[in-house]
Amino acid sequence: MHPANLNDLVAFLAVGQERSFTKAAAKLGVSQSALSHTIRGLEERLGLRLLTRTTRSVAPTEAGERLLRTVGPRFEEIDTELAALSELREKPAGTIRITATDYAADTILWPKLTKFLRQYPDIKVEVVIDYGLTDIVAQRFDAGVRSGEQVAKDMIAVRIGPDLRMVVVGAPTYFAARSKPTRPQELVGHNCINLRLPTHGGLYAWEFEKDGHALKVHVEGQLVFNGTFQMLNAALAGFGLAYVPEDVAQPHLAKRRLTRVLEEWCPPYSGYHLYYPSRRQPTPAFSLLVDALRYRGPRVASLAPWEGR
Repeated sequence: MHPANLNDLVAFLAVGQERSFTKAAAKLGVSQSALSHTIRGLEERLGLRLLTRTTRSVAPTEAGERLLRTVGPRFEEIDTELAALSELREKPAGTIRITATDYAADTILWPKLTKFLRQYPDIKVEVVIDYGLTDIVAQRFDAGVRSGEQVAKDMIAVRIGPDLRMVVVGAPTYFAARSKPTRPQELVGHNCINLRLPTHGGLYAWEFEKDGHALKVHVEGQLVFNGTFQMLNAALAGFGLAYVPEDVAQPHLAKRRLTRVLEEWCPPYSGYHLYYPSRRQPTPAFSLLVDALRYRGPRVASLAPWEGR
C-alpha cells in the first residue's frame, strides 16, 4: 500500500473515532481544511462516502462503520507492537490513557501515581474524568476504572481499591427545619442533590439495600451536578441531602459539619477495578502501572456498584 493511503486511513480513523473534524485535526496536528481535503480524496479513490457531515456533527456511513470496525483494530495492534519495542530500552516509556470518575482519580489513582511517576519519569499518564460507561476501545483508552461488577466479561479486571460504602448526608442547618428520613422512600419529600450520568443522559437513582431487599429511589431537588465533590460541597452549604462515598464525607461527619441518615440501608459494595481489553498485549510500561495500582488488602463485599449506571 502506498504510504499516502496509510496516512489517509489514519486521518479517517481519527475523524471517525472523535466524531469531529475539529478534535481529529487537533489530535493529528493538522488544519481542519487539510483534514477535510484528505478525507474527500480517500472517498473519491474508494468511490464511497465514508462520513456524513452536518453543521453540528460528523458520523460514519455504513461503509465508514465497516472500515472503522475492520481497519481500526489493526492499527491499534500496530501501535501496541511499536510501543512494546520500549522493552528494548533501558527505561520503560510510553503514554497510558485512563478514564475514571473524579472520586476514583483523587482517592485511588492519584496517591499511587505520585510514587509511580517519580520512579518512571519516561512514562506519561493521561487521566480523563468521566462518569459514563465509556467504551475504552472505541475512545482509544488503554484502561478504565469502574466498580467491580460494572466490568464487562470480555475485559481483564484488576482490583485497585478496597470495598466502598455510600452515605446519605445533610448539614445540621438543613435538618434544623426538616425531619430525618428513616426509610429511603421518605427521600421523595426532601431536597436532594442529584448526579447526572452522561451514559443515559438521566439522573442517577440512589441505590439502597437492607436484609436482601434492594431499592432504587429517584430523588428530586434544586441542584444537579456531574461530580462527587460538587455534591458534597452543596450538602455542606445546607442545600440538601447528598449521596456520596463514605470516606469523602467522613472528615465532615467527624467534625459534625454533616449528619448521616439511612445508615442501615447503605451496605458496603465492591471497590474499584482497573479494566482493559483481554486481547490487548500489555506494554512494559502498562504492566508496571497495573502492578503499581494493584490492591493488596482484604476484600469484604461484592455488591452492586453505583457509579455510571
